Amino acid sequence: MYALIQTGGKQYRVQEGDTLYIEKLTADAEESVVFDHVLLVNKDGETTVGSPLVEGAKVSAKVIEHGKGKKITVFKYKPKKNYKRKKGHRQPFTKVRIESIEA
Repeated sequence: MYALIQTGGKQYRVQEGDTLYIEKLTADAEESVVFDHVLLVNKDGETTVGSPLVEGAKVSAKVIEHGKGKKITVFKYKPKKNYKRKKGHRQPFTKVRIESIEA
């Protein structure tokens, strides 16, 4: 059984027991969260596609930790104008484990 959920502007294919890194959530560590934006559910080979969401479907997950991703360098410049800007960025994330899928 798997589902397609939407969170943080992205879509993820999840199964029970999966661990994923998603956009940062406001929930604390070791807290349970419920994703109710379920776009598709496949149960025993039978696929249910929502329009846009599947009615009554929920995916429960447990927050494992919060963190920041690897640092990336953002460098902007304009040739011949003596303009240079160098910045770093670390994207915050939440690591979650999928507990159950209800369809």
